Amino acid sequence: MKLTGAQILLKCLEKEGVDVMFGFPGGAVIDIYDAIPKSPVEHILVRHEQGAIHAADGYARATGQVGVCLVTSGPGATNTVTGIATAYADSIPVVIFTGQVPRSLIGNDAFQEVDIVGITRPCTKHNYLVQDIEDLAETIKQAFYLARSGRPGPVLIDVPKDIQSQVYEFHYPENVEMRSYKPTSAPHIGQIRKVVKLLKGAKKPLFYTGGGVITSAAHEELTWLGKQLSIPVTSTLMGLGAFPGDDDLFLGMLGMHGTYAANMAVNNCDLLLAVGARFDDRVTGKIDTFAPHATIVHIDVDPTSIQKNISVQVPLVADCKSALSALKEETEGTVGDFDWAGSHKEWVDQVQAWAKEHPLTYNDDTANIKPQFVVEKIYEITKGDAIIATEVGQNQMWAAQFYKYTKPNTLLTSGGLGTMGYGFPAAMGAQRAFPDKLVIDIAGDGSIQMCIQEMMTVVCNKLPVKIVILNNGYLGMVRQWQELFYDKNYCSTCMDAQPDFVKLAEAYGADGYRVTEKKDVESTLREAFATDKPCIIDIRVEQEENVYPMVPAGASLTEMLLV
Repeated sequence: MKLTGAQILLKCLEKEGVDVMFGFPGGAVIDIYDAIPKSPVEHILVRHEQGAIHAADGYARATGQVGVCLVTSGPGATNTVTGIATAYADSIPVVIFTGQVPRSLIGNDAFQEVDIVGITRPCTKHNYLVQDIEDLAETIKQAFYLARSGRPGPVLIDVPKDIQSQVYEFHYPENVEMRSYKPTSAPHIGQIRKVVKLLKGAKKPLFYTGGGVITSAAHEELTWLGKQLSIPVTSTLMGLGAFPGDDDLFLGMLGMHGTYAANMAVNNCDLLLAVGARFDDRVTGKIDTFAPHATIVHIDVDPTSIQKNISVQVPLVADCKSALSALKEETEGTVGDFDWAGSHKEWVDQVQAWAKEHPLTYNDDTANIKPQFVVEKIYEITKGDAIIATEVGQNQMWAAQFYKYTKPNTLLTSGGLGTMGYGFPAAMGAQRAFPDKLVIDIAGDGSIQMCIQEMMTVVCNKLPVKIVILNNGYLGMVRQWQELFYDKNYCSTCMDAQPDFVKLAEAYGADGYRVTEKKDVESTLREAFATDKPCIIDIRVEQEENVYPMVPAGASLTEMLLV
């Protein structure tokens, strides 16, 4: 069967099970767009290429599948770079197709030519410039394999315009064999048994879990181990939802804005089991004082992440699911013979006492609306059965602290890169994946304006995303640092000049709500969540409310600023 390069590209997507891609057309991909109407793969037209990559990312995080986006050459391609770097930092499987000028013009500074392969080399897992139509199908097969295997990540394929119009015999390879890429997924049994031995001897064990647990769908194994072996669990921002957030063994998030119990547990544990986490600086605080009394086990599919930031005693290179499954298998027979609960009772009592002594709290003795109160109400109304996306800043931290994530793939947030503007288009991608689910973007008034044009996309495609703006009139997290460490020099963080978000929603054909009184928060949220239209809910919250606890930069985890 002979097909054009454009048809081959779409046929490959079919073979990979792709049902939707997000994109924006242009001259260098016009052949692909000409073929799209005859393909079963749905195309969602975004209003900016950054929206396309974030939507593909959100789709990938919510489903666990590979997200796909398609953009043109030059500025179309460069507009995706922030989203590609976002996916790369958080290990999200996305395949990005970019158009390129014809091969004969490459290097000639042709109209809308840019070296997107060179630009994205540092922020992709791998990228390709297709130089022969014979290689197109195999390149796409490799891209999907690379994106989803090992440590997942974004893969970019740059397709010159003349290749899209060439004709070639279509054949899609069934398997991929890459001599230079052999990720390890199965754990070494000797290392697993070493971990079990350490577990039996530990009096104060602690699970420290990250996004790798969710990426590898290892949540069930983690939950079994935590509960059956009576081991408390703390999580990074990216790992929220891997262990039930409403369980007594869950201590909440650790790190800069982590809970008192989580940070104290890290400081006092004698065995730290790090699973699918990378010891980010926002988690560790001052490295010299991180987990000072602990033997550290590090489970990660990426060998370059082990010993990178923190020295660990037991490295274990493996997929998180494979490793935790092996740990479960090795300990399952000991549950009746070894008193795990008794061995850890004093430790569990201690961490739960810390949680009771210093819970996440805020001063609610005011007529003003506190942002934490809004997040608590969202959790109360949804009962945790929603997909939550966030922007970046204070809104992100409050969403992490005051909403309990009981299932994986229900928090979509930019962790590693901290990309303002991420949440709304990511929510859009998740809503397309789960049209019957409630999808909420918890936003700030600053970050929501970065990709607000995607309101047109959700309206046109009947994607009922709910945007809850915690509107404090500031770039809140930067303002908080200015207050605490720069003598309240609020330079360029005041956002007093804002659009009317209600009118803005209505201009796009969505519903808009404004809340200025505390008594109206719950009823307005319930009304908005019940509609089948996209909504903006503009909630005017306490302007100078801060996120606590807070570990100042360079301090140890025990040096927390509390409320």
